[in-house]
Amino acid sequence: MFPSISLAQEIGIAVLLVAALVWVVGLCHMLWDSRFHHPEPGAFEGLAVIPAQRGSAAHPLETVELTEAEQQAFAGLVRTIPLH
Repeated sequence: MFPSISLAQEIGIAVLLVAALVWVVGLCHMLWDSRFHHPEPGAFEGLAVIPAQRGSAAHPLETVELTEAEQQAFAGLVRTIPLH
């Protein structure tokens, strides 16, 4: 094809071009599906991929006992957070 490059380089260019074409086709397909896919109403209520929050007694390592001073410091910190 090109007299100044070797056969291996030509094969490499062909592979890169095919990979780029496959990527562009996949990207266009993904964008087309997301643009024209209209899910049913309520399809995203209660996403199944997010697990339900467990209670505080689910595992002993998930709870921490705070001292009275730590509880007061935390309460003071929460009061300083501006609510809009």
